[in-house]
Amino acid sequence: MVNQETQRVPRFEEGPVRTIGLVSDTHIPDRASRIPEGVFKTLQSVDYIIHAGDLVRLSVLDELEQIAPVLAVSGNMDGPDIRSRLPKLDYFKVFDWKIGVTHNLRATFGSRKTREIIEKNSLDVLIYGHTHSSSIRWEGKTLLVNPGSPTQPAPAFLGKPTVGLLRITREGIIPQILNL
Repeated sequence: MVNQETQRVPRFEEGPVRTIGLVSDTHIPDRASRIPEGVFKTLQSVDYIIHAGDLVRLSVLDELEQIAPVLAVSGNMDGPDIRSRLPKLDYFKVFDWKIGVTHNLRATFGSRKTREIIEKNSLDVLIYGHTHSSSIRWEGKTLLVNPGSPTQPAPAFLGKPTVGLLRITREGIIPQILNL
C-alpha cells in the first residue's frame, strides 16, 4: 500500500513518452463494490497512476498498484485513516513538467488560492476530482484535468464512467478522457 512516507516523486527511466493514468472518486465500497474492470483494462500499460481522492478505502491503492505505482491525495469523503496518510495536495515532475493533484479544487482552496497554489508551485498541470464530471481546460498556462469517476459519473443520467490519461513528452502534454 502507498503511504505518505513512500509516495513521493516517481522514478521514470529515460524515454520519449510517459503515460499517466488519472482516476478519481472511486468511492469503494460506498458507491461501488469494487473498481470496475474497465479501469484495469484501460490503464494496463500506464507508467504511473494519479488518484485525485475519495478512495473511501485504502485498499483501492493496493488494487491500483497492481497496474502501476500510485500517487494519491485525500478527498472529502475519505475517513481519518486516509486523511492521516494522504495529503490534500501533492505534486511530482515528469521530464520538466510539474504535475499537481488535489481533490476539490475550489472548496479546498478557493479560486484565488488555487491560482496562488499553481503559481507558488509552478504547476504545469493540476489534476483534481470531486465533481464526478470529467473536464479538460486551461487556466492561464496551467492545464486542469478532472478524470471524472469510474463508478458514479455526473450527471448521473447523462454521464459515463471515465478515467483520464496524460501522455507526456519533453515537448508537451496530451490529456485525454476515456469512457469505460
